[in-house]
Amino acid sequence: MPRLEEIHANLVDRLAEAKEQGWLGEVAAIETTMAAAAQKLDAMRTARNKPVHLGMPDVRLSAGRRA
Repeated sequence: MPRLEEIHANLVDRLAEAKEQGWLGEVAAIETTMAAAAQKLDAMRTARNKPVHLGMPDVRLSAGRRA
């Protein structure tokens, strides 16, 4: 989570630079990435100290197995 927070902060700086330079395509891309990072951070904060379901592997689909 600290690394994602660092990435999000860096994106804020990059967004400001892209706006200053008039790089409209870059602005759009950074805004999309920032939204995804913010969503992931919110999910991480909400799920903190809660169990995470990892699922079970399906051995029928494992390599080298025949039905």
